Amino acid sequence: MSTESTEAIVIRQADFSETSRVVTLFTRDFGKIATIAKGARRLRGPFEGALDLLAQCQIVFIRKTSNSLDILTEARLTARFRPEARSLHSLYGGYYIAELLDGFTEPYDPHPNLFQEASLMLRMLEAGDRPLQAVLQFELTILREIGQMPVFDSCAACGRPVENNGSFSYWVSQSGLLCRNCQKEEFSHHQIPAGTVEVLRRLAEGDSETASRLAISPAQISSLRRITVPALIDILGRRPKMLRYLG
Repeated sequence: MSTESTEAIVIRQADFSETSRVVTLFTRDFGKIATIAKGARRLRGPFEGALDLLAQCQIVFIRKTSNSLDILTEARLTARFRPEARSLHSLYGGYYIAELLDGFTEPYDPHPNLFQEASLMLRMLEAGDRPLQAVLQFELTILREIGQMPVFDSCAACGRPVENNGSFSYWVSQSGLLCRNCQKEEFSHHQIPAGTVEVLRRLAEGDSETASRLAISPAQISSLRRITVPALIDILGRRPKMLRYLG
C-alpha cells in the first residue's frame, strides 16, 4: 500500500454503510479511482462537504494493491459546482460530464488533458456561458482522448476530400462522413453543411482558447451533436442517461 496525493473531481458516489460512502473520483495523476470514504455520511464528518458530486478537491488516499477499494483519508474542497439555478442545461451538462468520465475511462489510466478540459468545461457550465457548446466540446475531447475521433477531412466511402460546398452525413459504423454521392437513403434526413463540418474540424483540434472564441449557432451545435452523440453511443454500447435531459 502507498499514500498518494492529487487533484480530483467527484464523478459518482453511493452509500456504503450508515457512516461511509463509496466515492468514484477522476484524478489528474491517476485517472479514475474508486474509494471508500469512512465517515462521509456523518453530519459533521471528516470531509466537510468536499465530496459533493462534481466538486473539485485535493485528496489524499491509500492505494490498495489488491482489487479492494482504495481508502480516501483527506479531501479538501477547492471548487464546488454551482451553476445558475435557472440554467438546467448547465446543471444537466455537468452531470453528463461526470457520466462520460465514468463510462469512458479506466481505473488508473491517467489523462491529465482530459482532467484539465473537464475542469474548464465545468467552469464554463457554471457561468451559464453557452452550455451546449461546452457539452459539445467535451464530447469531442472524450473522443480525442480515447483515440476514437471520427474522420472529418474526407468521405469514408470514396475518399473524396471535404470541400467548402455541398453537405454530408455521418456514417456511425465507419466513424466518418459520407459525401452526397455516397449517401444512402437512411442518411438523407441528417444533412450537415460543409461549413458546419469546418467548425467541427476546428473544435476537434483541441485548442480550448480557439474554441471559446468561435460563435457557434444553436442550429450548428444541434447538427454537430448528430455526429458526436452517435459516435459516443456506438463506443459505449448504450445511450448515456443524461442525454434525455440535454436533447
